[in-house]
Amino acid sequence: MDLTILYRGPLASCDYDCPYCPFAKRRDTPEQLRADRAALDRFTAWAAAQTSDRLSVLFTPWGEGLVRSWYRRALVDLSRLPHVRRVAIQTNLSCRTDWLADADPATVALWCTYHPGQTPYDRFLAKCRDLAGRGIRYSVGIVGLPGHLDHARRLRADLPDHVYLWVNAAEGHTYTDADAADWTDLDPLFPYSRHPHASAGLPCRTGESVVSVDGEGTVRRCHFVRAELGNLYDGSYRAALGPRPCPLAVCDCHIGYVHLETLPLYDVFAGGVLERIPAGR
Repeated sequence: MDLTILYRGPLASCDYDCPYCPFAKRRDTPEQLRADRAALDRFTAWAAAQTSDRLSVLFTPWGEGLVRSWYRRALVDLSRLPHVRRVAIQTNLSCRTDWLADADPATVALWCTYHPGQTPYDRFLAKCRDLAGRGIRYSVGIVGLPGHLDHARRLRADLPDHVYLWVNAAEGHTYTDADAADWTDLDPLFPYSRHPHASAGLPCRTGESVVSVDGEGTVRRCHFVRAELGNLYDGSYRAALGPRPCPLAVCDCHIGYVHLETLPLYDVFAGGVLERIPAGR
């Protein structure tokens, strides 16, 4: 079976405090961090044992995972398993990058977000260049707020041409056509992010070949639909896998709508769906 898993454990702490971030903000206690580590270790051990499947894994933590050693180790270990096609993580790239020397660059990838005001620009760019020097696949993105436009233009000028610069429409922000044109000049795929996608009743790969898993092993079709399909660790989810229409009115997050079968994004991102890298880059 080919299965894509979006894993989100209980980790919620982040070393940044972006005012526009929709994710939870808290300082995890030592007990909470131990629980997150145990949950991730359990998931990694499960993935390692699924040798008859072909797995792709994207870590989408509420907080910043790569400042925690167990997430770095998980990416390294999973990248070296022959039945894992891709392992990627969403990250602010605040961590060091030398640990990637132990990962398989053909399998590991990073989905990086630059947050102006949270880290020096030159430091972020230097880490991007280090990734390139190591042969690591990565994309770079930014939230499309008006005050971020000059930062995005600077990024586009300084990043290698092959590195995709994506722009996420800011939650609750309305874009005029002129505003949207500025962002589309930087990211030709910005129109997919500008407006939520009507999804009710439409076919979606989630729940069939793509699932969401939490720290307890509860399997759902995606992060945005709460109905449970079963549990990863007792195998009960497998009987529930199958084609099903989206039950929500709209889908407004890339990690959701990229899987809609009515959109061409699996072709657009062929070979790089998890790390948000278009085909040919």
